[in-house]
Amino acid sequence: MQKWKINLIVLWFGQFMVMSGMTMIVPFMSLYLQELGVTDPHQVSIWAGVIFAGTFVTSFIFQPIWGRLADRYGRKMMLLRSGIGMAIVMTLMGFVATPWHLLLLRVLNGTISGFVPAATALISTTTPKEKMGYAMGTLQSGVLAGSILGPFIGGLAADWFGFRPLFYVTGALIFLASMLAFFLVTDRFDPAEAARKPSISVMKGLDQLRRIPQLPSLFTVTFLIQFSIISSMPLLPLFVQQIHNGTEYLAFFAGLVGSVTGFSNMIASPLLGRYGDKLGAERILRISLIGAGLSFIPQAMVTNIWQLLAARFLLGIFLGGLLPTVNSLIRLHTPDGMESRAFSFNTSSLSLGNMLGPIVGGVLSGWITIRGIFVVAALLLLLNAVWVKRTLFARKSVGH
Repeated sequence: MQKWKINLIVLWFGQFMVMSGMTMIVPFMSLYLQELGVTDPHQVSIWAGVIFAGTFVTSFIFQPIWGRLADRYGRKMMLLRSGIGMAIVMTLMGFVATPWHLLLLRVLNGTISGFVPAATALISTTTPKEKMGYAMGTLQSGVLAGSILGPFIGGLAADWFGFRPLFYVTGALIFLASMLAFFLVTDRFDPAEAARKPSISVMKGLDQLRRIPQLPSLFTVTFLIQFSIISSMPLLPLFVQQIHNGTEYLAFFAGLVGSVTGFSNMIASPLLGRYGDKLGAERILRISLIGAGLSFIPQAMVTNIWQLLAARFLLGIFLGGLLPTVNSLIRLHTPDGMESRAFSFNTSSLSLGNMLGPIVGGVLSGWITIRGIFVVAALLLLLNAVWVKRTLFARKSVGH
């Protein structure tokens, strides 16, 4: 088997394990806090929100730092650093005695994270250019599969084995994924060539990348995509409760609505990546942005759960052409030797969208309801499509 295909398979598994490990805690976060001695419902809600956000805050800050080191010392080294570090931190979460311990470990987890951007950069430098869209789409499907199945596996396993053993198993699986990467993944990184290049700071690296006109546009697109999509996510269970007749199977339908988008996204990502290789990544990105924006409009008008499921499934199909295509375009426009840095800045944009989306969506929902949030998301994505046409298509001829 060709080396780039082996890399893709191993890193798909690694992405799946890392993302499922990071999301497994979501279904039972509040219950775990109660086991740690927090009994007041209001305090549980506050702790759960702070602990959940802690990872994204430190990830936003530290991703560019790890990206700089990856360009300097190798992407595979950053993969192993992040994977082994997260395996240790995840295992330690099973030993915590207070909410403060859990918060500190989640913050530390965000600090040492970087598996996803390092894997993306490594795939981008080892995959043939004509297969780049397919590889990025396939890699993204691993992230999505982990994000979808992580909460499901976590909730199921917590019922069977309890909370603490789940952290030990998750840590062991992430360590296994890191060892597979150590033995099977091949990196084209040349340490001697990297050493000959001048060492530049994170801010100077950002300044260099900023001068490439397509990259700031792509970072902005990533932020707006994530902000638009995530702003309504915390409100979906309440919306399901509003439109679902009766209380029977309410939790099941709330979970199904949350996951159906991920399933269609996971299926569509490799297919749209393949079309991007043939038709051009810019075109697929613009079509996907328009399709995703239009898919939000019927969600604002649904009257029953089945209509909402259909609209969310359609949304997931178009979402499959967004982030993988953005990653392909970032690689296309990034100078050799700065790939990890570029993907790390893009991951910071993603983390910023993850942080601000739920906050802004929650505030706005008090005035315009969740139906209004769907309309706002549609407008943002459609305006994003116009932004892509003005910045990427107009500057497509601009060289590095």
